[in-house]
Amino acid sequence: MNLIEKIKDKAKSDRKKIVLPEGYDSRVIQAASILEKEKIAEPVLLGKREKITKLAKHAGISIDNVKIIDPEEKVTDEDIGLFYNLRRHKGISKEDACASIKQPLLYGALMVRKGMADGSVTGASNITADVLRAAIWLIGPAKGVKVVSSCFVMIVPECVYGEHGVFIYADAGIVPNPTAEELASIAIASAKTARMFIKSEPRVAMLSFSTKGSASHGLIDKVIKATELARKMCPDLQIDGELQADAAIVPEVAKIKASQSNVAGKANVLIFPNLEAGNISYKLTQRLVKAEAFGPILQGLRKPANDLSRGCSTSDIVNISAITAIQAHSA
Repeated sequence: MNLIEKIKDKAKSDRKKIVLPEGYDSRVIQAASILEKEKIAEPVLLGKREKITKLAKHAGISIDNVKIIDPEEKVTDEDIGLFYNLRRHKGISKEDACASIKQPLLYGALMVRKGMADGSVTGASNITADVLRAAIWLIGPAKGVKVVSSCFVMIVPECVYGEHGVFIYADAGIVPNPTAEELASIAIASAKTARMFIKSEPRVAMLSFSTKGSASHGLIDKVIKATELARKMCPDLQIDGELQADAAIVPEVAKIKASQSNVAGKANVLIFPNLEAGNISYKLTQRLVKAEAFGPILQGLRKPANDLSRGCSTSDIVNISAITAIQAHSA
């Protein structure tokens, strides 16, 4: 059984309610049908029932047992007041708060905040910035988290490195140029994600273009500082840096470049120094070796909410919903 099937099986053992705000997208409607039929989660579609039902019928999709909520009918004065109080420091009026919270993207995040849903999955037709904004505004960062970040679970076929070919790549989706403090927070959040999905002790490599002083530059200094901060914040975490990618995952190279490291040569969590490096690396890994990439998985929120690519497939939505359910188990 591969990793995603194991994740689905675990999700089935304790079904969580996952809200899907993009109820007018046929891929999302199909995913909701699959989630319900296979008992992976309890999906909730947002939108007008008549329109969603018509779209489902036209596409030949059965959603008889899928819950549908129209935010415009369900929003209460209490909901409006809550959102107004959260955003009034930014100058929002009560009228704008009333109109905004009825938008499915924001209402879905509100449902998670209030415990009406265990997690949210959206982004099939909304850009990442809007998805992230809704999650931060209404769900908010977990206590002690410096920055909300993202990671990808990468599954590399026929690979002996990492955790039998499974890696966490972070941040490859959100934070453009993290500070040392933010990079340390990303490392700790990614280790938590690894424990959830890899089911093995995380071994975190803080990546750079230098290994243990082989080069000198301010960019390297940031990675060294981040490593030190992460160790102070989480003393039991297996983490090391700065490490080049080959020293991080290849035992033979690690023996030469970082023989004293307890992470080098066996890292399963790879922390990139910036978004540019992380995003390029995950896409190259995905395309060149036909790796599976699950994500971006949002990290550091109080409750789970995840983003989708606008080019996602129905299968992607089902998989991310299952991942979100597992995050809800651990929330």
